[in-house]
Amino acid sequence: MLAAVVLTLCASGEVEPGGVGGPGLALLAAKILTCPYEGPQFIDNGVILIKDGKIQALGERDALPVPAGFETLDLGASWLTPGFIDLHCHAAGANLFAGVNDLNDAVYLTNPGLRASSAVEPQVWDMRQAIAGGVTTVLYIPGSATNIGGQGVLVKSAFGTYEENLVRDPGSLKIAQWGNPESWGPGVNMSFENWNTRRTLQKGVAYAKRWQAFEQKQGPEPRRNIEFDVFRDLVANQIAISVHTQVYQVVLMTITMIANELHLPVFTDHSEVGGWLAAPEAVKAGVPAIIGPRNVDHAYSRGFINWARNKHEGTIGLAAGWQSLGMKDIGFNTDSPFIPEEELPVQATMGVRYGLDDSGLAALRGLTIVPARAAKIDKQVGSLEPGKDADILVCDGYPVDPRTTVRMVIVDGRRAYDLARNGRRW
Repeated sequence: MLAAVVLTLCASGEVEPGGVGGPGLALLAAKILTCPYEGPQFIDNGVILIKDGKIQALGERDALPVPAGFETLDLGASWLTPGFIDLHCHAAGANLFAGVNDLNDAVYLTNPGLRASSAVEPQVWDMRQAIAGGVTTVLYIPGSATNIGGQGVLVKSAFGTYEENLVRDPGSLKIAQWGNPESWGPGVNMSFENWNTRRTLQKGVAYAKRWQAFEQKQGPEPRRNIEFDVFRDLVANQIAISVHTQVYQVVLMTITMIANELHLPVFTDHSEVGGWLAAPEAVKAGVPAIIGPRNVDHAYSRGFINWARNKHEGTIGLAAGWQSLGMKDIGFNTDSPFIPEEELPVQATMGVRYGLDDSGLAALRGLTIVPARAAKIDKQVGSLEPGKDADILVCDGYPVDPRTTVRMVIVDGRRAYDLARNGRRW
């Protein structure tokens, strides 16, 4: 039935035009995985009502009638789920594998004013593949050559213009604490990296607080400094710091310096090489763990253990390690293009393969509502709830199961990918 009805949605063009002011669309499916942060996670034999690109209502078919004038799309035995979100993407513009990189974050050791938004290129091949894998929103960020690489931008992967894709700019402030920046310039060590990062953050916070005082008529108007403008969003809790961080001591510094000392919103990124040992402190500080693309911690030799300053031996699944110590807010990333964007759901699959308890849909939540909350866009995307963007995947089974196929992707209420019509890409 799916193949028969899909062709009625759009006569031409990859992405269905419009999406605003139309008659409305009702999606009927055997199972809807809603993924709210709290509460019931699924609806059997459900219906989703879409109007003007937003979810208007959803529920069981017997309890929620389809309004007159709505187009009805009966998807049969399909499963519906929120679009996936990747918070570590380097592929929404010209990427490193293409031999072109418009983001040179390696000039200064801290570059809070650099903006990834200037390098976005809509519908590059990597984003066309992302849609085929169900990835509808990405955080496109500078690299990790320096401690503060610059500002990321949150964009959708579906549309042909920057304005249509834009979710939030800035989308984050990118920090890389250790693992890459030591090669910057003459070489730096952990102590100097931490000192320099802290000093830059302190300056940014002070700048933002001067603006807050001015806006509250409690101080003079500050002189604008575009290098530190991003801190106004951070201090206002509108965006978060995304931190390339790994190794127990370094992850612990993320928590103690950024969250506890400076009171800035932050989530860990990569979170590998024993980083999960800091889970109890991360939970207390409210710091989510977005992990990958390595999914297994290997402490395979005494030399490696000593190098990483680790406190565990043997092999453990990364997501399972975080979960075992109390972390519930576990998400997954690709570091695309190093892992192709369309393989984001495979990262969650591997998390389950190596021990993550998925009885509460932890793997799927790690692709949807958890990264949405970490990036502070959960009022817009990340779950299927009334008022949110109609970013919906149509699958033939549980989407974290590698045997499952994403058959259709709807973004902002518009069809962005249709296997039956456009052929299979992934």
